[in-house]
Amino acid sequence: METKVTWNELKFGERTFFPVVRKLGEMKEVVFDKRFLASANVDMELYYMFRDVSKDDEDEKKITAKGLRYDVTIIPANKLGVEFVKTAGHYHPLLPDSDVTYPEIYEVLEGEAHYLLQRREEEARGAERITDVVVVKAEKGDKVIIPHNYGHVTINPSETTLKMANWVASTFSSIYEPVRRKGGAAYFELTDGEFIKNDNYEDTPDIRFLKPSDIEKEVGLRLSKEVEMYELLREPEKLEFLTNPNL
Repeated sequence: METKVTWNELKFGERTFFPVVRKLGEMKEVVFDKRFLASANVDMELYYMFRDVSKDDEDEKKITAKGLRYDVTIIPANKLGVEFVKTAGHYHPLLPDSDVTYPEIYEVLEGEAHYLLQRREEEARGAERITDVVVVKAEKGDKVIIPHNYGHVTINPSETTLKMANWVASTFSSIYEPVRRKGGAAYFELTDGEFIKNDNYEDTPDIRFLKPSDIEKEVGLRLSKEVEMYELLREPEKLEFLTNPNL
């Protein structure tokens, strides 16, 4: 059953923002349930992306000066047939003159999220291989880092709206084509909680399930669950790794 929820605007601080809306028709290649897709409304609204968000003019200047972008995404509870609603999935580009892609950091503001991360390595003659798949189960207040060289999909596995924020470098555009070409990420999460392998990938590794605290320990970045991630703008040194992953 389609959920009809329209988020026309976001009020944040002194400002009001309007979303880019992701519709089902833009994601038809990555949906698992083709029977559902055959009869579904392609104009069905799946999620809402508010980009370049800031509370006031002063914060906007600080964010711009640091080469960053703060976004808010809202994913209402929904089902794509037998699959949970999700984002389209994408990779990040390489930093100039390097073999490292830009990282990203997310926070769950409301609801819960499953962040599916996959590491993609290119092989001879243009072939590609997924060498690692991770699902991070996050709830309100959790911060989740998308490491360099990982693509990712966000899944709303609940009956409530997922609202999340992210910090990311402002100098690049996301790369959707590799995920689209494969018909989705390496796994699909079904509404019964099962993860199904995508047959378009070969030799897919088993999923590693992690919690956000595990990732925080690995990278040594201490973030408070009680303090919203937007406030990192007051401690910009904690965000430098987004524009310079070599840190």
